[in-house]
Amino acid sequence: MVTSDQRRRQLAREKYARQQERREERRRKAKQRNIVIAASLAVVLAAGGAVYASVALTDDKGSDAASGDTPTTAAPTPSQSESAAPEPKMAVDAKATYTMTLKTNEGDIAIAMDAAKTPRTVNSFHHLAAKKYFDGSKCHRLTTDGIFVLQCGDPTGQGTGGPGYNIPDENLNALGKAGADGKVTYPAGTVAMANTGQPGTGGSQFFLVYKDSKLPPSYTPFGKMDAAGLKAVKDVAAAGGVDGAADGAPKKPVTIEKATVAKK
Repeated sequence: MVTSDQRRRQLAREKYARQQERREERRRKAKQRNIVIAASLAVVLAAGGAVYASVALTDDKGSDAASGDTPTTAAPTPSQSESAAPEPKMAVDAKATYTMTLKTNEGDIAIAMDAAKTPRTVNSFHHLAAKKYFDGSKCHRLTTDGIFVLQCGDPTGQGTGGPGYNIPDENLNALGKAGADGKVTYPAGTVAMANTGQPGTGGSQFFLVYKDSKLPPSYTPFGKMDAAGLKAVKDVAAAGGVDGAADGAPKKPVTIEKATVAKK
C-alpha cells in the first residue's frame, strides 16, 4: 500500500521530470533559433552585407567589406522585408536642385543634389530628413585603404539598418564608361548610395568620397559635397580608424546631429 508520504514524493518526482523536459525543449528550440540566425547572418555576409555594410564594401571576388574595395547597402533584415514600407511618393520638383545639409559634430556638410538626374533618390532623402530619420545617427564606417569613403545613413550606427523600403539605382552612367577593370573613378566630393551589390537595393545609407576612389559604376552618385564639408570629412579620415583599422569605425566619432533638405 502506498502511503500519502510516498505518493507526495512520487508526484514531486513526476513534477521535476516534467520541468526538466520543458527546460530541455526550451534549450532545443533556442539552439535551433540560434542556428537559423547564424545561417541568416552568413547569407547577409555572403551578399556583401558585412557588419559595416549598409554600405558594404566588397571586392570583385565577393569578399566581405573588410577588403575595402567596393561600397554597398546592407540587405534588409527579415523584419524589414516582412513589413516593407512603400517608397515615399514623389514630393520634390524633378527639375530643381536641392541642398542636403548635415550638421555634424565635426562640421557642417552641404551636399548639392540634382533632382533632374536622381529624382527618386533626392525624394527619398527629402522624405527621410523631414522625418528626422538621420538626426542623432553616427557615420559608422571609415575606409582608408583601396577606397576612401565615410559611410553614414544608418540610424542604428551598426551598418545594418535601413528605412524599410528600397529605391532604384539612378544616374549610373554619370561617371563615364568603366575601364578594363570594370570600375570608374568616383571623384573626391562625390556622395553616392550604398547597396547590397544587387540592383535596386538602395535604402538610407550613403557614402562620402573624400579622395578619388575606383569602384564599379553600381552606386548611384546623387550629390556633391561643398569645400567645407569635404575638408571636414578629410579631417576625420586623417585621424584614421579605431585601433588603426583601415576599414571600420572612425577614430573621430561623427554624429549627424541634424539633417535637412531644402530646394535651392
